Amino acid sequence: MNEQYDTLIVGSGAGGSAAAYALARAGHRVLLLEKGQELPRDGSTLDVDKVIRQGIFKSKEHWLDKNGRTFEPEEYFNLGGKTKWYGAALARFEPHEFEAEPAYQCLPWPISYRELLPYYEQAETLLGVHQFEPEPDLRAIVGKLTRNGAGWNARPLTLALDPHIVEHREEAAHFDAFASVKNLKADGQHALLERVQHLPNLTILTGQAVRDFIADPDRPERLIGVRTEEGGEFRADAVLLAAGALHSPRLLQSYLADSGLAERLPCADAVGRNYKSHLLSAVLAFSVTPKTDLLRKTLLLLNERLPHSSIQPLGFDGELLSTLIPGFVPRGFARVLGHRAYGFFLQTEDGSDPANRVVAKRNGAQYPQLDYDSARLPAAWEEHRRLVRDFTRALWKIGLPAAAKGIPLAGTAHACGTLVAGSDPRTSVVNADGKVHGLDNLYVVDGSVLPRSSRVNPSLTIYAWALRVAERLQRGEQLGQL
Repeated sequence: MNEQYDTLIVGSGAGGSAAAYALARAGHRVLLLEKGQELPRDGSTLDVDKVIRQGIFKSKEHWLDKNGRTFEPEEYFNLGGKTKWYGAALARFEPHEFEAEPAYQCLPWPISYRELLPYYEQAETLLGVHQFEPEPDLRAIVGKLTRNGAGWNARPLTLALDPHIVEHREEAAHFDAFASVKNLKADGQHALLERVQHLPNLTILTGQAVRDFIADPDRPERLIGVRTEEGGEFRADAVLLAAGALHSPRLLQSYLADSGLAERLPCADAVGRNYKSHLLSAVLAFSVTPKTDLLRKTLLLLNERLPHSSIQPLGFDGELLSTLIPGFVPRGFARVLGHRAYGFFLQTEDGSDPANRVVAKRNGAQYPQLDYDSARLPAAWEEHRRLVRDFTRALWKIGLPAAAKGIPLAGTAHACGTLVAGSDPRTSVVNADGKVHGLDNLYVVDGSVLPRSSRVNPSLTIYAWALRVAERLQRGEQLGQL
């Protein structure tokens, strides 16, 4: 295409959709390229068999782990990215989670909580974030947990769900890990892109997988566009990477190597490093009586003795829980137990270790590699071990037999940190404005930038970061600095 855009955005997840929304509203000529297609509205994205058992919407990409074994990360390529499939838990990071914590291997942000606060507020408004009253089963369970003297406490979990979702049983029971058909979950496509898709200055193209960047022939530090796997070339004054923490670093690694900048830019060695995605486990608690809660995922459980960890109820009904139970108990009991189970999602912030990294497919390798080992993060691993132990014990103590299972490397829903933001180009990749150190016009607006993963889900922070970067781009354009 010969058209010149002001901004080209690669990816339409939380960061890409937020940046596209803000820049299009500001009058920028924006091109948004999405690798996947728009999801169908035929109900298949709510079908337990298709989504969970068959996994027909997952990417099916092959990666290598640290030992060279293949696995398939739980990635999704579609308009709206992983926000179509997330559990809509949108919580802010705490102010102290923007600071360094060396004993826990946590890196500092180049900005403070206060600097991101206006964009948190803007994102919460755009996504309709609010609280729901806990339902009877959960209220009873949490009440017993918080009264047993083991340090557990609960607070409302802020969700990006339509207040009327409880009137739509299938959607309410299947919003967590499913894509809404009736727009009852605020995702990047519905809450942001659909607000601006009518604007003539926004172009959204699906089925466009970006292969590499196009450099200014006289200055490789400046990009002039991208090439796609489909053979297209698109030009823009600025490029925003929003392909996610697995794919954004791959694109940048390949470009730096091919252009010769890998030997010249101080930040090159940091690209792909510091991968994080929380230490995760699932716990199922079983009861004699069937559980009748519908929404379920309405409270966040915390414990003062486990300051980097949190627990969310899974927004899964009995039908869905029965698909998970064979991993815990013999398959024959699954359906019966599913309707008597309550699921919980346990997560612990994992710190940063440069050896935990994404490596692009180079030097003859058949697949890209995710080299991650939680043993490199001993403080985080020990806290997560105690979290699982203490929570399962607490459930048993209140009369709910419980079993736990760790979530493997393929669980990349919270992937972040691989193009980490910071002030030092030798140890970080982007600066406080989201611009890659040493490059003129490449910015990053996805979870790759997060120096810390915090103890809550990262989506709201990614939305907020992208809104902030978009505003900085607007200011730079006005000052002639773009």
